[in-house]
Amino acid sequence: MNKRKTKVIVTGGAGFIGSNLVDALVKEGYEVHVIDNLVAGKRENINNKAKLHVIDIRNSEKLIPIFKNAKYVFHLAALPRVQYSIGHPVETNDVNVTGTICVLEAARKAKVERFVYSASSSAYGDQPITPLCEEMTPAPKSPYGLQKYIGELYCRIWSEIYGLKTVSLRYFNVYGLRQSEKGAYALVIAKFFKQKRQNKPMTITGDGKQTRDFTNVRDVVRANILAARSRKVGNGEIINIGGGRNISMNKIAEIIGGSVAYIPARLEPHDTLADITRAGKFLDWKPTINIEQGIRELMKMENS
Repeated sequence: MNKRKTKVIVTGGAGFIGSNLVDALVKEGYEVHVIDNLVAGKRENINNKAKLHVIDIRNSEKLIPIFKNAKYVFHLAALPRVQYSIGHPVETNDVNVTGTICVLEAARKAKVERFVYSASSSAYGDQPITPLCEEMTPAPKSPYGLQKYIGELYCRIWSEIYGLKTVSLRYFNVYGLRQSEKGAYALVIAKFFKQKRQNKPMTITGDGKQTRDFTNVRDVVRANILAARSRKVGNGEIINIGGGRNISMNKIAEIIGGSVAYIPARLEPHDTLADITRAGKFLDWKPTINIEQGIRELMKMENS
């Protein structure tokens, strides 16, 4: 007789990072339940061995029964992107803040063992020095950055008041398989690939000297699984998940190769760079795929 599989929940599991996490969890033998309203996620991203529930995370009544007997909850569902939140602050707050509370409550009522929250480095805003470390006072410059930071605070409070074991992972620019290339605020590497495919110049905001710390989605997935299992976290800790080095937009375009066009700068921090000391200490995690290697992998997929 087969041993019963351990049940886990992935909100936003039809999206870019979530679907990659679902694949890894299925491969490890978990019974994976995906909660996604398919507004941003895609049905075709869902692993056929996972169970999809097409539900909005704000629908507490429908969430609670699904969470029963789950061991881990990975909360990735959100309306992402800084620029979108600037144009739609009320809508994004409802999903990113109220939605997070609804998921936390469902997890608490189901007595799950660990809640892993997908936070964002946008909570830092512009800091006077880099690398960015978790002890810095957050200074978000957008509704999205603020909303994701509020989610971290709620996770800590749910740990302190209700005893739900939580941990927040602050992602730095994630890229990789299934990255979004649609819309005005698509992930920059995906957008560059799409523009090159269409024989158009890669558009770079400002002078292109702004830098970002890029993290491969496979490394992010591994961090989530380690965070769920680690005995060193569970009290609302915040942990940076980044590459530990940064690179300019001009350099990214140079690696991909092709013509570029510069467009007006937009409201965003000029530089990001993660201090990943805490990830090593608490999760025994460090990145394994550097940006040059990651882009070469994507280029091979583009050309295959």
